[in-house]
Amino acid sequence: MLFNSLHFAIFFPIVAGLYFLCPYRYRWVLLLVASYYFYMAWIPVYALLLLASTVLDYTTGLMMGRTESKAARRKYLYLSLAGNLGLLFFFKYYNFFNDSMRAVCEHFSLTYRMPESHLLLPVGISFYTFQTLGYAIDVYRGVVKPERHPGIFALYVSFFPQLVAGPIERASNLLPQFRRTFDFDYQRVTDGLKLMAWGLFKKVVIADRVAVIVDYVYMHPQNHEGPGLALATLFFAWQIYCDFSGYSDIAIGAAKVMGFTLMKNFDRPYWSRSLQELWRRWHISLMTWFRDYVFYSLGGTRKSLARVALNLLIVFSITGLWHGAKWTFVIWGLGHGVLLVVSLLTRDVRQKVAAVLRLDRIPRLHAVWQVGVTFFMFYYVGVFFRARSVGDALYILKHLFIGWSDPFRGLGFKEFVFSIGFRTIEDFHIAVLAIIVLETVHYLQSRGPLRPRLAQKPVWFRWALYYATLLVILGYGVFNDSPFIYFQF
Repeated sequence: MLFNSLHFAIFFPIVAGLYFLCPYRYRWVLLLVASYYFYMAWIPVYALLLLASTVLDYTTGLMMGRTESKAARRKYLYLSLAGNLGLLFFFKYYNFFNDSMRAVCEHFSLTYRMPESHLLLPVGISFYTFQTLGYAIDVYRGVVKPERHPGIFALYVSFFPQLVAGPIERASNLLPQFRRTFDFDYQRVTDGLKLMAWGLFKKVVIADRVAVIVDYVYMHPQNHEGPGLALATLFFAWQIYCDFSGYSDIAIGAAKVMGFTLMKNFDRPYWSRSLQELWRRWHISLMTWFRDYVFYSLGGTRKSLARVALNLLIVFSITGLWHGAKWTFVIWGLGHGVLLVVSLLTRDVRQKVAAVLRLDRIPRLHAVWQVGVTFFMFYYVGVFFRARSVGDALYILKHLFIGWSDPFRGLGFKEFVFSIGFRTIEDFHIAVLAIIVLETVHYLQSRGPLRPRLAQKPVWFRWALYYATLLVILGYGVFNDSPFIYFQF
């Protein structure tokens, strides 16, 4: 079920209404049934995988809680890791490794007969397996106690707002909330609905609108030169951000309506002054998961500089592979790992250069420069994330700076806009204006929390703003049931 569909527009008010009418002790049942219905709206049989992951980690968690032996606890942890990662490998990575092995064997004229898998990738499998793995690791480490109520644990794994694309919640945050009693609170409910509306604005007004040009150009990049490739890649930066952060906002807002607090998943990442800062603000739930369960397990920053660099490369290579079973994603992750290592090694040099150029005496100019350079690096490496193949990505990177002597290729600006995929010039103007609105809001947020300041405005101003936002969504949103990009991960 898509957040931007009529199905969800009917489903969510019914579930939220029943939730507040339902006696406290039965609410977990309602949410569990609703969550499995939500997931089964795609391919019902894949709910069995969700159930299998739930049963595995519920059982291993209980077993770890019943023994003080570290060796025994480790055995159950390994069982959880093998089961969850085995499911993930079979459904998501089998064909990737199979095709890679076939290519290697063909290169050396060796026979390779392993068949391909024709199973569809279960929606959200990367998210809920990581959430349950995090629970198992936390139980093993003693961070949380095993959850003994099977229904509550099943709800933790399948909670519908964040089931298919996060945020990837920690057991210490979400599990206790299922035992709390939440009464209807007008302020909390309206705050949640406002956040859902903001997320929907990002998705249908910006992400799905600019997706037209991104898809058109990236489908056949060889038909375009620098200006078209650069504009499509620039729009993709906002498409991927608005698509995913829009989902996160709707998920967090929907949970908030019912009283639950999910972790923030994005924090104005394109305003970051370094790649390190950007990755602390981008997909926060995933990056903190890799930090706590992989990077720190490898030694974190406690090792030598060379080992820290190696740890970064390992973590970001895995991060790339997590996003997709293609070499483009692996290269994308590894590319960011390399950039972070280079940034780490050159930190002192860059500080000295800034001092020599006296940029540190003009902090605003220095900040603008750092934000621009950080965004460009993220934007440039992001070509691998979107490209259909490594060959396409290399072509785009090579041709980004070609053709600027005649940016519109002899056409007028309007015709140029049509040539790169926009159906009307109004679509281009709406996309640009919507991005300006988005970044204006980000600027206001940089000066402090926006909601308390908005609450101080007159009632007529606030309601005019709410109605204007709703009218923009309804009037300029692209409602074509386009799935969220991260559903494929």
